[in-house]
Amino acid sequence: MIMKKFSITVAGGGSTFTPGIVMMLLDNQERFPIRKLCFYDNDKERQETIAKACEILLAERAPEIEFHYTVDPKEAFTDVDFVMAHIRVGKYAMREKDEKIPMKYGVVGQETCGPGGIAYGMRSIGGILEILDYMETYSPNAWMLNYSNPAAIVAEATRKLRPNSRIINICDMPLGIMLRMAKILNISEKDLDISYFGLNHFGWWTSVKDKEGNERIQELKDYVKENGYDITIETDVHIDQSWHETFQKVKDVYAVDPETLPNTYLKYYLYSDYVVEHTDANYTRANMVMDGREKKVFSAARDIIEKGTAKDCGFEADDHASYIVDLACALAFNTKEKMLLIVPNEGAIENFDPEAMVEIPCIVGKDGFEKINQGRIPRFQKGLMEQQVSVEKLVVEAWAEGSYQKLWQALTLSKTVPSAGVAKQILDDLIEANKGYWPELR
Repeated sequence: MIMKKFSITVAGGGSTFTPGIVMMLLDNQERFPIRKLCFYDNDKERQETIAKACEILLAERAPEIEFHYTVDPKEAFTDVDFVMAHIRVGKYAMREKDEKIPMKYGVVGQETCGPGGIAYGMRSIGGILEILDYMETYSPNAWMLNYSNPAAIVAEATRKLRPNSRIINICDMPLGIMLRMAKILNISEKDLDISYFGLNHFGWWTSVKDKEGNERIQELKDYVKENGYDITIETDVHIDQSWHETFQKVKDVYAVDPETLPNTYLKYYLYSDYVVEHTDANYTRANMVMDGREKKVFSAARDIIEKGTAKDCGFEADDHASYIVDLACALAFNTKEKMLLIVPNEGAIENFDPEAMVEIPCIVGKDGFEKINQGRIPRFQKGLMEQQVSVEKLVVEAWAEGSYQKLWQALTLSKTVPSAGVAKQILDDLIEANKGYWPELR
């Protein structure tokens, strides 16, 4: 049987994650064959460095794949089956401001949580909607697989502003944690069968079973109580010390509710004072990435271009790229795979806002996804989620209406911000920093 070959556009072609996606796609050619691959970015120079290196890589390892890169939307989004979107509006220079401005006021400075996530969301909404509109204009039957951050705000924006679009919003962070769970249990992550509920970067596991159906969550709890999720896995050679500290801190997050296992990002909400105390306001995570991953990937790309060969290149497949391929395969071949997606609640969590974008397990096939009901959730998590989902909805409303008032309310409502007064100070600084990126607020 001859398998269909697919046409893919990577939106965010100049991203440091793009080579990892290419490597993962090449590793999965047998189950997900590609006929055409295109990179699209609005930063021509940045994309060109990554694209030229990937062009050499593809010519050596898969010359049958038609490859091109462009800044022209019509060229990029015509004749496409899947758009894989991971854009970063403002790039790392703006991420640095997202992190450092809140820190001036003793507030968590983080890429997707608190004021930093709100600022990033206000930049990302327009970019995602633009790409989605391009896709639907030139390839209306394509699927957009979106893992651009902050995924929660972007997902809410697409729900509210493009409700009928063929977009699936996903995040790889739970997968990264599940890799650690599998290592702790000494089984393959593919053998984990989980129950999970929450918002993006704001969720909890309630069950973790192995392929025989045995419940293993108590073993994980026993480990997490002492160590968090910190355990050495293969990909740890690519992460820095700050991630190990995040995985270790999970034991304190877990202690707040030992009935469940938490997402790592909950530390920013439940222990925001600790995070601020342990963050260097002059050298934040953005600086680490710029001095680490950014330099490493672009150095590897330039090395490939200079040598004219990708043999022994420094590009490596990413965990999150694997998740993207799994999702694309499920949609393309109706595999009915169980995956965590960010989807409209609509009763899947029975005692929670039906219009919230929640992160829950779904069964994915050729027609999209079917949600798996997670029942009723405990009061503690429900209360936290109601507060956070209100923040996300207010951000989207502020963007759509150009409302200063609603964005101030969003910052005030964030659990990471201590008062409306501090929220206003941060907001005014963020407005100044984001001129040209945000809609004008009135």
